[in-house]
Amino acid sequence: MQTMTFAIKEINQRSDLLPHLKLGFHIRDSCDDIAVSLKASFLLVNGQPERTLRAKSLKTDQIIIGDAASGVSMALLRSLGSFHIPLVSYFASCSCLSNQREFPTFMRTMPSDTFQIRALVRLVSYFGWTWMASSRVIINFSGESEMQDILGEFQRRNITGYQWIASEAWATAKMLWEESGDRLLGTLGFAIRRAAEIPGLQQHLTNLTLSVIHKLAFFAEFWEETFNCRLKGSMNSHYHGVESPQNRLPCKGTEDLYDVYSPYSDVTQLRVSYNVYKAVHLVAHALQDMSNCKVGIGPFLNGTCANPKKFEPWQLLHYMKNANFSVLEENVNFDQNGDPIAYYDLMNWQSRPDGSLNLVKVGYYDASLPSGHSLIINHTMIQWPMGKQAIRSVCSDSCGPGSRITRRKGEPICCYDCVPCAEGQISNKTDSLECSSCSEKTWSNEAKDLCIPKTIEYLSYHEFMGILLCVASVLGASISIAIIAIFFTYKDTPVVRANNMELSFLLLVFLAICFLVGLLFIGEPSDWLCLIQYPAFGISFALCISCLLAKTAVVLMAFNSRLPASNTMKWFGAKQQRASVFFGTAVQVIICLIWLLISPPHANYNTNYHSSTIIMECVTGSDIGFWCVLGYIGVLACMCLLMAFLARNLPDNFNEAKFITFSMLIFFAVWITFIPVYISTSGKYTVAVHIFAILASALGLLFCIFVPKCYIILWKPEKNSKKKLLQK
Repeated sequence: MQTMTFAIKEINQRSDLLPHLKLGFHIRDSCDDIAVSLKASFLLVNGQPERTLRAKSLKTDQIIIGDAASGVSMALLRSLGSFHIPLVSYFASCSCLSNQREFPTFMRTMPSDTFQIRALVRLVSYFGWTWMASSRVIINFSGESEMQDILGEFQRRNITGYQWIASEAWATAKMLWEESGDRLLGTLGFAIRRAAEIPGLQQHLTNLTLSVIHKLAFFAEFWEETFNCRLKGSMNSHYHGVESPQNRLPCKGTEDLYDVYSPYSDVTQLRVSYNVYKAVHLVAHALQDMSNCKVGIGPFLNGTCANPKKFEPWQLLHYMKNANFSVLEENVNFDQNGDPIAYYDLMNWQSRPDGSLNLVKVGYYDASLPSGHSLIINHTMIQWPMGKQAIRSVCSDSCGPGSRITRRKGEPICCYDCVPCAEGQISNKTDSLECSSCSEKTWSNEAKDLCIPKTIEYLSYHEFMGILLCVASVLGASISIAIIAIFFTYKDTPVVRANNMELSFLLLVFLAICFLVGLLFIGEPSDWLCLIQYPAFGISFALCISCLLAKTAVVLMAFNSRLPASNTMKWFGAKQQRASVFFGTAVQVIICLIWLLISPPHANYNTNYHSSTIIMECVTGSDIGFWCVLGYIGVLACMCLLMAFLARNLPDNFNEAKFITFSMLIFFAVWITFIPVYISTSGKYTVAVHIFAILASALGLLFCIFVPKCYIILWKPEKNSKKKLLQK
């Protein structure tokens, strides 16, 4: 009541707001009773005989500010509907009053309970309080008086340790703290937005004199109870303690409200009073907008305006519903239902060192913000009923990233199990319903909450297996070159000359190339590298086996030429030997060319073997081409083995056919073993098997054919003579 009179007085003294109008008022006590309120409201709208402070220019009151209760407000609206008088409530929060068809003249500066319920739902959801079988969280959506009865029962049963969630009706009711016995410690509740300060209000409240007090029964009763004295002619029948009002000493007239603490003069929690203050300003700004109207562009029929000094209530209502103004740095406007945009302070009930209640703002709810950001909470400021964390009230713990929810059949929706995401799938949110699949080139990490690039696998020069094979290739080539040097140094000796020196040198060169071909299979595959490595492998081995085939043929023909009337050797001289090597290799070259022209080998990203790994490999392009190359080498090797086997027992002190036979047996052993292993392995291990087969077969040829000769040349020179070679 005092805030309303202060607001009207303040507006009437301003020069920038309604400079040519003065606001007046009638105040009636509704006693929170429908019958009393109806009687008072009819007196207000029809005129009353009592003394009034209203402006003389108005014959009747044009607007009602009140009532505080939703039920009384509805009764007033239904009774005064035919008058079309706007009713602005500062405390009625029932969402039913937002029905503009039923209550077209209703407005309020108090948010609708619809917003409060949304705020409470957001709060409960925010802390994950979703389960009631074992809950220790209580939401109490009631008034202060009902809460008193509930607390009394809790105290009688000695129930403690619960988290209370307060509705706006008692979120700041300090009186409940004194009766709770710390049971309300840690309570969270939404309260009406608090005004930082209404300048001049506290002085207005405390500047009460005896002359003013005698005029209103409200003040008289308040004065006697505050200072425990009796005013002259007092009708007060209430009293505190055991002392009767009649036994109190007369008031001296020197009492001062500055000398005592009273909730009346405490302006630290201006919430409902602030709503009253805004309600008065709503009327004032609506009248100001009405005054600013220009004829021709007015909101009414034919662009007309209303007369601010003589208007109809419904005309004022039009401006009120379209009002948009600022009060104490807060922007005030209304939606289509006459409701203000909801804003609540989230209050936490904390205890001061002296045991008194400390209402601490720990967050807020702003309905104008997007739904996901409407509730803001400062965790660090909250004092909980028990411990330092919020009480848990869930059926199932949240499923963290990397897992998904699976519902339990026949149980509530908040009861579920957490199932880890499958390989290659992730969930990066809490309580995900589904796991999402990673892209083709990514894979889930170990935690299943992030897609990471797949591991790229190929036989690298930097890994142990690659280094080992690389060293073996270089070593094999180096041994071949060393033997070439030895043979060149001792080229005039019988051991070297007796075994077709030209073919031996060619074979050593081709074996060195075979060793080095293995290096083409190591490193990151590329299209051009794949085009080279398979033909190089096939052609190099075709050269080697063709040379061996020619050497074996020379042995057979050399012995046949010793028979009477035989002239075989003249048909298989040096030129013919070179031609046979060229022809044997030319067939392989033709096969490779056809292969490259039809379906050449190429680099490929393979994910079929390991989903988390991308295998970079050279694919053959045409499997037929690859097996034709390998098959042709096998045909040459079979011919060479057959001829060497036939020449193994020829009478010679140094029959090379024996060593060629052994080398071919090793060659076949290696490649027969290679085929199933090659087919059954994948990735870099397939490449390693291929390189191993190349090195093993080449080493077999090198050691079986040339090492025995080097042994005689270097360590048994006495055997390196023509006499020794011709003994048999």
